[in-house]
Amino acid sequence: MKRTNLNFIIDTVAFIGFVLLTSTGVLMRYVLPPGSGSYSTIWGLDRHEWGGLHFWISVIFFSILALHLVLHWRWIANVVSGQHHEASGLRVGLGIVGLITVIALAIAPLLSPIEIQSKESASFSRHKSEATTINGSMTLKEVEEATSVPASYIIESLGLPETTSVNERLGSLKKKQGIEVKEVRVIINGYKLR
Repeated sequence: MKRTNLNFIIDTVAFIGFVLLTSTGVLMRYVLPPGSGSYSTIWGLDRHEWGGLHFWISVIFFSILALHLVLHWRWIANVVSGQHHEASGLRVGLGIVGLITVIALAIAPLLSPIEIQSKESASFSRHKSEATTINGSMTLKEVEEATSVPASYIIESLGLPETTSVNERLGSLKKKQGIEVKEVRVIINGYKLR
């Protein structure tokens, strides 16, 4: 295969990967944001499944870009080194520093320690909003433990039957009773303001 055709195919696949990566990122950020629950789906995929797809698209995109760089390495080396004159060493040095900086920024989150907060400290944290601590996979009892708002108060405020179990998941209540997680968040915030 001619090098020109190979470059065209690689560049086309890279562009498609970039578009898909962008669209799945926007979808997860704005259409299915965190806390939207596992029952909100698009094309039968929930936010978590779209995240998995986003990851694999990024792996393919990264691989295609690496192949693109390998095929153009001679050109890249010529641009970085340029014509030999007094500033050539500076240009090469800046290129190397730039490359090391990009690699360090990409690797830093992978090497950073994971911070784990207990449920008690998370509920009192000013940096965490209720929107991030309450989600559709939680039971009413877990919501009570995380927020100190009695499950019976939440059940009553939502107008649910008194026989509703505190072990019922919010996502299940959404399907059965039509309640939304954001309604639960409003009730919790209202309880705390009393």
